[in-house]
Amino acid sequence: MHGESGPESSDDQSTGAEEAPPKIEFPCLYPIKVIGHAVSDFREKVLAAIERHTGALDSELIQARPSKQKNYVSITVTIAATGEEQLQNIFTDLKEIESVKLVL
Repeated sequence: MHGESGPESSDDQSTGAEEAPPKIEFPCLYPIKVIGHAVSDFREKVLAAIERHTGALDSELIQARPSKQKNYVSITVTIAATGEEQLQNIFTDLKEIESVKLVL
């Protein structure tokens, strides 16, 4: 050994206040993923809750995927988001649907 040390690590951690999450620029395309029980009206209830705040959805921007056991389904809907308030209202309405388990 020649007494050389490895490359020094530089910490990019900021001191002081924590950084705020990145701001979302509106309007933008925003994916909303909803996971819930695979009941017969799950899709209709989810889409109705979202459309109350967005207007009619483009069917090409809606993807549904059942779980392996087909007990659950995930629906991803990409919307043209107009602001934080709209997103909060959508998330609130989706969480009120009994068969919804998770909203991302």
